[in-house]
Amino acid sequence: MQGAGVVVTGAGGGIGAALARRFVAEGARVVVNDLDAEKTKLIADEIGATALPGDASAVVTAAREALGGRVDVYCANAGLASPGDAFADEQVWASAWDVNVMAHIRAARELLPDWLERGSGRFVSTVSAAGLLTMVGAAPYSVTKHGALAFAEWLSLTYRHRGLKVHAICPQGVRTDMLTAAGTAGELVLAPTAIEPEDVADALFEGIEADRFLILPHPEVAGYYAARATDPDRWLGNMNHLQQKWEGV
Repeated sequence: MQGAGVVVTGAGGGIGAALARRFVAEGARVVVNDLDAEKTKLIADEIGATALPGDASAVVTAAREALGGRVDVYCANAGLASPGDAFADEQVWASAWDVNVMAHIRAARELLPDWLERGSGRFVSTVSAAGLLTMVGAAPYSVTKHGALAFAEWLSLTYRHRGLKVHAICPQGVRTDMLTAAGTAGELVLAPTAIEPEDVADALFEGIEADRFLILPHPEVAGYYAARATDPDRWLGNMNHLQQKWEGV
């Protein structure tokens, strides 16, 4: 990563800030992006990065200019927790889709022409274990994180022979503001095994070294994912028991 141009969205705190710190520590030149301009500047000043506040969907052009014309790594980390059920307001669904999926697609549209021309690039998608599994009490979040994973998979299978590296980070609970926003569902499902944001950054760099697509900061998620695929009825039954437990909280 020495000298690489890196963009991290949603980097005003939590996983994004941890990723930005780690990339800087590894010698990269980093652009920190977040909707919160004050947090963006605080993190950038702390680590010697470039602050670029604003919408993650529209950051690529300005970030490329700030990095001297080249983005080597793009971390699509900005996300919305978006709790709610099937009856959640249309705007909640639309916002979750826009931030958790479309922001990734818009960034890829801007990045791919240059990456494919030179035969190298790295797209890091912060998905969540909800994208591999699901999350009780959070239909918009679960559905759109599945979408984020599907897009990351599609990028990898379509362009890996042309030099594109793709990583999908899928942690369970991480001690961030998003975990707090998950409310009682987060306390029941995620909090007991929650890890620090720095642990997620460590898992990403281990995955980069091993050239792995799936980054699982909670290794047990692999077993849950396999159980979901091989015996979906049993898995759904177990998740329904968890749903009933949550309703009784």
